[in-house]
Amino acid sequence: MTGPHPLDNPVRSSLCGPHAHFARRLGNALRYPADVSPFVGLPDRPRAADWADLAALAGPGAVVALAGVDPPDGWPVTPIGGGVQLVDEGVEAADDDGVVRLGPGDRTEMLDLAERTKPGPFLPRTGELGGFLGIRRGGALVAMAGERLHPPGWTEISAVCTDDGWRGHGFATRLMRVLVAGIRARGETPFLHALASNTDAVRLYESMGFRLRRTITFWAVCVPAATTSPAEERAAGARAD
Repeated sequence: MTGPHPLDNPVRSSLCGPHAHFARRLGNALRYPADVSPFVGLPDRPRAADWADLAALAGPGAVVALAGVDPPDGWPVTPIGGGVQLVDEGVEAADDDGVVRLGPGDRTEMLDLAERTKPGPFLPRTGELGGFLGIRRGGALVAMAGERLHPPGWTEISAVCTDDGWRGHGFATRLMRVLVAGIRARGETPFLHALASNTDAVRLYESMGFRLRRTITFWAVCVPAATTSPAEERAAGARAD
C-alpha cells in the first residue's frame, strides 16, 4: 500500500519536509512565520483538537490561508476560490541570458511589483522560500516568478507576475522555463496552483506542458477567540510536574 501523495496536502508536506526549518508547530498544527507565508498545515482530516492547536499557534484575530482543507464552523471565512493544481508533464525548459536572479537587495522592488500585480500572497520574507527570477527593462523590475511550497520531490512555481505595461512580451513563459530547468536539475518536479477563474493563466500553463492533477479550494480564515489547546494543556501539566 502506498502512502498519501505529497501534493495531496502540499502545505503540510512542505512544512514537514524541506521547509521544516520554517515550521512553527503546536501539536498537529504547523504554519510558516507570518512574514513568510500565510499558509498553515493541518492533517488531512483535522480534528477539533487540531483546530484548537492552530488557534493557539496563530493567535486570535490572525488571518491564515488553507489549501484543500475546509475550515470548521465558527471560524470566519473569506473564500479565495476554487483552484487547480497543475504538474509538469513535458514543459520545455530553457536557459535565458535575459533572466536575472533576485535576492535580498531586490526585496523592495519585488514587494512593489507583487502589490501592483496581485499574484497571490507575497510578504516581506516570501522571497526566502526558494529561488526567484526576474526580468528588468530600463533597470526596473517588470516581471518575476519564483518558488514557494516544497513538498518532498516537488517544487511549486509561484508569484508569476508581469507589470501591466509589459504584458504580451512572453516574460512569464521565459521565467517559468528557466525555473523548470533549475527544479529538474535538482531531481525534482515542478508544479503550480492557480485560481480556476484565472482562465488566461491556466491556458498559458497548459500550453507550456503543465497538466491538471486535481482541483483544490483555497480559504482565508480568521482565527476566533483563543482557547487553550490540548498541546498547551499538556505543556502546562508538564511544567506543573
